[in-house]
Amino acid sequence: MILGGISMITMLAKIFIKNRPAKEQRQAYGTLCSIVGICLNVCLFAGKYFAGMLSGSVAITADAFNNLSDAGSSFITLAGFLYAGKTPDSEHPFGHGRFEYVSGFVVAIAILMMGFELLKTSFSKILHPEAVDTSLLAMGILVCSILVKIYMYCYNHYIGKKLDSDAMQATAMDSLSDTIATSVVLAAMIIMRLTSINVDGFGGLLVAIFILYAGIKAVKDTMDPLLGKAPDQTFVREIRAIVMSHPKVHGIHDLIVHDYGPGRRMITLHLEVPGDEDVFQLHDMIDHIERELDQKLGCEAVIHMDPIETNNAAIAQMQQQVEQKVLEIDRRITIHDFRLINCDTHTSIAFDAVIPYGMRIRPEDLKEKIENKLQEIEGNYQFMIHVDQSYVPVD
Repeated sequence: MILGGISMITMLAKIFIKNRPAKEQRQAYGTLCSIVGICLNVCLFAGKYFAGMLSGSVAITADAFNNLSDAGSSFITLAGFLYAGKTPDSEHPFGHGRFEYVSGFVVAIAILMMGFELLKTSFSKILHPEAVDTSLLAMGILVCSILVKIYMYCYNHYIGKKLDSDAMQATAMDSLSDTIATSVVLAAMIIMRLTSINVDGFGGLLVAIFILYAGIKAVKDTMDPLLGKAPDQTFVREIRAIVMSHPKVHGIHDLIVHDYGPGRRMITLHLEVPGDEDVFQLHDMIDHIERELDQKLGCEAVIHMDPIETNNAAIAQMQQQVEQKVLEIDRRITIHDFRLINCDTHTSIAFDAVIPYGMRIRPEDLKEKIENKLQEIEGNYQFMIHVDQSYVPVD
């Protein structure tokens, strides 16, 4: 079933998508899968509605309208992919990619609503049991529905992973929820046919709990990128590996990843480079790094250059002392932009300290802790400390 579902979508993709440019294939795959979903759900609605009217089964008729709502969810996903694929305009210079997250969020809300509705219906059936239609026709329709929904889950899950699409994964989870829900209804019908015991309400309760869990997870998965979740740690490591592969780069800090939708990421970062190198050569290196990040990771980069002293033994020794004191506060704290300013009456030491990712402390509190710790260093020093916040996970 899994291979068959994937094979059909692959065959359709070869017909409708094969000649499209790489940048358009994401939208094309999303559009294709959404249209297939709409067609299949409409067919399921028509078949179940006919069987429900023919057999007088309220359960099958209700399940038919559930498939009609699934067709609406597929339409929302389709609209999300079409709108997300629009080119940037004057009002949205970074494109419309985040609309795909919005459509996935709407589908996730629809899953939650279905779960709550099924929860209410299940409690009602437990308190007031209703007769369940156990005809072979009704069970045959449910078996066909289960097979179709498994197929829909397979191709939505496969393409969702291929495109890294939360909207497609939410649709896949919706299909899986429908599969389990219909399976429980079928199981209840079989038990009723064999034993005359009505367990329809209890089965529906278990399904409702599963659907609500799936809906909550889908809401989180689609809401996180809308709110601005932290970038994947693997992606951060890839950025660091590319940047630090250049011999004149001594450090990287203030890395921020901006997500404007799938395939639309922009990063900003600061590079520490030798202050005594030719500025034009450094500028050329940074241009090369920006192009390399775009080619290898598909993200636009804006890089700020921070010149540092690399051949001054006194500065290096003092920086080491300061770093040791700061690490006594927390081993994860880092410092950068270290400078010594020699004045007539004292020496000023200026640097930035970074609050580690996930560490809960106010900048002013960390600054006070560092100032108190640095008082242990002998000498007439004044410290100018700026505290930054890390926005990316680190190893």
